[in-house]
Amino acid sequence: MSLDLTKVAALVGGMVAHLKTGGEGKRQRLNHALEVLGDKSTDIDSLRKKLSVSQTTWLVAGLVDGLDGHYQAVPLPSEFTVLATDGSHIEVDRHRSTRCYLINIGTVALHYGGNPDAILDSFPGLYAGDEDLVIAPVGNRGHEQPVEGTLLGLKRSVDECQYLAELAAGLPPGSSTLALLDGSLILWGLADFPDFVTEALLNNGFLYYLNEMKKLNNDKTLAVASYISFPGGSDVINALRVALCPHNPLDTDSHCQTCATRECQQVAGIRDMDIFSNILEAGERSALFISQSSLVRKHYGEHRVYFFYLKVDDEIARVEIPQWVARDANRLNLTHSLVLDQCRRGQGYPVALSEAHEQAVVTMADRENFWQLVESSLVEEHLPTPTSAKSQSKRRRWV
Repeated sequence: MSLDLTKVAALVGGMVAHLKTGGEGKRQRLNHALEVLGDKSTDIDSLRKKLSVSQTTWLVAGLVDGLDGHYQAVPLPSEFTVLATDGSHIEVDRHRSTRCYLINIGTVALHYGGNPDAILDSFPGLYAGDEDLVIAPVGNRGHEQPVEGTLLGLKRSVDECQYLAELAAGLPPGSSTLALLDGSLILWGLADFPDFVTEALLNNGFLYYLNEMKKLNNDKTLAVASYISFPGGSDVINALRVALCPHNPLDTDSHCQTCATRECQQVAGIRDMDIFSNILEAGERSALFISQSSLVRKHYGEHRVYFFYLKVDDEIARVEIPQWVARDANRLNLTHSLVLDQCRRGQGYPVALSEAHEQAVVTMADRENFWQLVESSLVEEHLPTPTSAKSQSKRRRWV
């Protein structure tokens, strides 16, 4: 039986009525947030110090160059290259005949200038060995973490960064290049796993490849960034909440329980993209901010994640960059200009990332064909192909 849209329509109507009722309150909170953001009397150094010593249950942005700064893009270089990778995967399926997973990485290298060129490719990787299916602590078998679900997504992020580093390593000396990833530079899901998983995927994986790209700047200009379309974060808004709070330093665990005035609630429920869509002109970027994620502070070191917001036509995007890009004016300006140029070429989204996605995408038909190929290959080698009754039921036609 399919979804009963008649019943759903009533639920949607209730949701719309609720959103309409809360719209005026949200507009008032947004206007107040804009007033606080643009308040020229704010002592940025004092606020920066307050943010650094406060203890909050919210993720609060660190400040670099203020709150309401906005910057135009510098002109494009005459010759430049944009690299991008993206990935898709096929999960381990316990109902199938064998345990394995596949990661397909799409790669793109676009060169602009006197001799434009484009190289698009994809690289599937099949993982079926015992050492591939789990991440285990060194010398301590029995505590393995299966590479499935969130962990497989994290493994894919590492592979995307690896292939990006390999593309960048092949660039000629003197080149100006932006290397792009889709999504965040922060491997958020690692917080749910033991430390040995973080060591394997972050310290010896994702950060290792970021470091390999950083070292390439000895003879070329290479900036690394990630692009988040339509971001939902409130890191900067949360910095405004700290600014509004009379406690200094703020400790939300103790102060919020007894607070009667709730000044911070005057900007609650607003997203960063809401305020920057109001203060940025098309093509401008915001001031720089620093992620205060505990994962970043503990592990990222010189790759600590900075970010800015970018207005592309009617959308606000979040662009994340490692510290060594953020603190170098040339690489920062290159990132701004090339990301903006890619979005304009791609009708609002970086064309290199769009093409990398097209190279990487794995359709439902691809997934079924993959499993048929696996099972037919097992049959040819006279190996058992047991499948669950549930799997057989889904593939069997019922009268």
